[in-house]
Amino acid sequence: MVDAQRATPTRGEWIVVTLPAEIDITNARRLGGELGTALASATMVIADMSATTFCDSSGIRILLLAHEQAAAAAIDLRLVVPSAAVLRALALVGADRLLPVYPSLQDALGTAHGGSAAAAAG
Repeated sequence: MVDAQRATPTRGEWIVVTLPAEIDITNARRLGGELGTALASATMVIADMSATTFCDSSGIRILLLAHEQAAAAAIDLRLVVPSAAVLRALALVGADRLLPVYPSLQDALGTAHGGSAAAAAG
């Protein structure tokens, strides 16, 4: 289940959307809706995939569509992906070159608050 955690309910803040352990065709569309809602209400959205160990092509497609939506609205979309299997899936289709991927939530948030954490490409 997706859990959106908001710093504040006003636009201009960040939102963390916690994604499930498995992302596939059965839940990808719903996750896309959750990410779209988050993108409509913040200037930075972090898709926290810390618990995600499997993401198929339908999940990757949703992430890429969310990236397009974010870019069109000048919103910062970041992914937290510590799983080697999910990183491999993103790399296989080249999505890791388009999506800003961080190894931890702390790293993704660190750059949002003036920190110097760099995106991890895998």
